[in-house]
Amino acid sequence: MTLRALISLIPLYLISYLIFIFPFDILSTWLGKPISILEIFITTTLVFVLCLYYFRSKTTNKFIKFFVYEGFGIGTVSFFLILPLLAIEYFNVFSNHELAIFFFTLQVPSIIYGYINSKKIKIKNLSLKSELIDKSLKFVFISDVHIGSNHPSSLKKIVSAIIKLDPIFLIIGGDLIDSSSFKIEDLEEFKKFKKPIYFVTGNHEYYVKNSKKHLQDFQNIGIQILNNESLQTNGINLIGLSDNISDESKISYFEKLFQKKLFNLLIVHKPSIWNKVSTKANLMLSGHTHNGQIFPFNYVVKLKFPENYGLYKRMNNHLYVSSGSATWGPKIRIGSNNEIIQVELKN
Repeated sequence: MTLRALISLIPLYLISYLIFIFPFDILSTWLGKPISILEIFITTTLVFVLCLYYFRSKTTNKFIKFFVYEGFGIGTVSFFLILPLLAIEYFNVFSNHELAIFFFTLQVPSIIYGYINSKKIKIKNLSLKSELIDKSLKFVFISDVHIGSNHPSSLKKIVSAIIKLDPIFLIIGGDLIDSSSFKIEDLEEFKKFKKPIYFVTGNHEYYVKNSKKHLQDFQNIGIQILNNESLQTNGINLIGLSDNISDESKISYFEKLFQKKLFNLLIVHKPSIWNKVSTKANLMLSGHTHNGQIFPFNYVVKLKFPENYGLYKRMNNHLYVSSGSATWGPKIRIGSNNEIIQVELKN
């Protein structure tokens, strides 16, 4: 292994400590049972190895998957709760035992709330006007469903809600599948939706074993992939860009596929190219960010993606970044929601 490869593993090792070990290291000290440096090193290394194995091997082991995902969720909540309590500790207002009680009083309800909230889906209505639209139309946009990471049964609630909205078509903005436990049969629920389904890839589609074969099989479910191509439907120019190319390539494809006399609806998983296409893309739909999923990660995500959630406008053009229709990894949502977007375009 090269030095560069070793250095690239440092962030994962730090996360293994800060998220999985650090909160409980502090808690043990408050409870009068401090953990030794050797114990911290051993447990951090074990967590690091498990996480590295899970992400590198694409294993389908349910125990490792549960440990990595739910451990990350519980650890994240614990990390952001322990920090303000450490600040309070500095002023010696409360005893260590009282701080430990405060921690559990906040942590347990937060995790329970986050779990319950992760099972809910909100319908978001988006209504936009454009002179390029001749006849009003409604469609639905979803993204980041993460089937494989999430059980296929989670699709039932999503598809049922979409059918009730009765859109003329459905757009899926990437990260539909995730984890090598995914099987094409997991998407059978989409067959109940009898209208066109258009899809662009996200980053997670390429993390799955045999991803190329799975994507080819999407057509058997009735899902049409827009792989850096466009089609005209209902008077709009629908442009779909894949996630496995550079931003420069995405912009280049968009310029080639742009139609000046039509309403250009651009679907791209990450919102990173908005500033470069905002003068021409009448509406751009993206996902990826999950709006941080667990507060205050939404502020962290915003550092990389300034347009991290919601509706943005430039001149008469719009970008909408969805928080996703499901969770990634831990079944916890705090400070964000799963959502299905109903879009109405009218003159």
